[in-house]
Amino acid sequence: MKIQAVFAIAALCWLPAALQAQNRAAPAEKKLYCWNENGRKVCGDALPPEAVDAARTEMSRTGRPLARLGEQLTPEERAAAEEAEHQARIAANAEAARLRRERAMAESYETEEDLRRAFDDRIVLIDEGLKTSRMGVDNLRQSLVSLLRQANDLELRGEPVGKALAGNIRAQHVDLLRQQAIMRQQQEERASLDAELEHAIERYHALRAPARR
Repeated sequence: MKIQAVFAIAALCWLPAALQAQNRAAPAEKKLYCWNENGRKVCGDALPPEAVDAARTEMSRTGRPLARLGEQLTPEERAAAEEAEHQARIAANAEAARLRRERAMAESYETEEDLRRAFDDRIVLIDEGLKTSRMGVDNLRQSLVSLLRQANDLELRGEPVGKALAGNIRAQHVDLLRQQAIMRQQQEERASLDAELEHAIERYHALRAPARR
């Protein structure tokens, strides 16, 4: 038993020394670096300062690939890439929401007429606004013409145009321009609604078509 214990102790003492010798005998494998320089591939056992941030491939001396590193980005480039990724996520979420709305639309209306009726309230509202705006424009134009005629008659008689009449003409002209701008906006909204309805009908038929097959 004592002899076995002596051999065991000797083995334990020898093992660390053997491991250290093995580590010394097997040094870390040297790397070979390859990168692009002015459009041509360059390889070497060390990276020059200008290639540290460049995309490169690292391999062993035997040609075994060890790593592939991408080009390092500057803080400005990284911020731009993050912003582009953020905008892409926003666009993807908006597109997903649009598709969900279109699928809900296709499931909500049995016929095209049902879909058209869903737009009726908005169409009527804009049309009523347009009707009121046209009447307002016509009334303001007639009033302005009347005021201008009065001023013209005064000038023909050689009489001065009073401040009150001149002020009314200017105010009436401003009101007319404002009402015309409102009417143009309403006309644009009406055209936009028509385009929205036509697009909705087109998407409705495209989404309902697979269900009818």
